[in-house]
Amino acid sequence: MSALAIDGGILAFAIAMLMCLVRLLRGPSPADRVLALDTLYVNAMALLVLFGMREQTDLYFETALVIAMLGFVSTVVLAKFLIRRDIME
Repeated sequence: MSALAIDGGILAFAIAMLMCLVRLLRGPSPADRVLALDTLYVNAMALLVLFGMREQTDLYFETALVIAMLGFVSTVVLAKFLIRRDIME
């Protein structure tokens, strides 16, 4: 039963990632695109955690942690760029 739930979760997060990708490519404003990118990396983390649960290995969890760190930094940098049009100040 849990294998079926994990596979259903993988399918749901894969569909959510596709929807975020569409919003990222078609977003009417740069803020929408940043939000779609943020949601995309959160969905990627969840997908990797589900893969790790299905395969019963720690490699996917460590990869999800790296994506979380990079995603947080990229979201902060993009938000700062949208507000000030400069990153290094």
